Amino acid sequence: MLARTLLAATVLLMLAHPAMAQEPLATYKSLSPELALDLARASHGDCRSRGYQVAVAVVDRFGGTQVILRDRFAGAHTVSTASGKAWTAATFRTSTTELNAVSQPGMLQAGIRNLPGTVIIGGGLIVEAGGSLVGAVGVSGAPGGDADEACARAGIDAIRDKLEF
Repeated sequence: MLARTLLAATVLLMLAHPAMAQEPLATYKSLSPELALDLARASHGDCRSRGYQVAVAVVDRFGGTQVILRDRFAGAHTVSTASGKAWTAATFRTSTTELNAVSQPGMLQAGIRNLPGTVIIGGGLIVEAGGSLVGAVGVSGAPGGDADEACARAGIDAIRDKLEF
């Protein structure tokens, strides 16, 4: 008898709170190919002005590659590293510097370092417009993740006025 009463009460509660319907289609913002290229060029140009030979990758909000730009003297490894940084920033929705800080050995999130494709070295930043993630940029080849990140940030700053579309 008690089991039936609990079941009936549960069913009544479920009927009293209608399920939240999800929209069948999602709308999101994304970088145009031209804006993604502008971001890559601005990041690359900032690094070049500092004397660094780098690769820059720009990905969409889902981590799909939009642009890869590599200086002719940048190391061959910089392309995959920049792409990995951008992908990691986009898919984790945070900078790779922040991920580095929270995933040190012995920390609760240390395991993310072992996930395939993640590159948790400074130089990957998310790109937001109007409070929405629209992509990410990764830079590799400067002497250290902080220098890579500075170039990526300069690239974002250079296109900031175009992000509020």
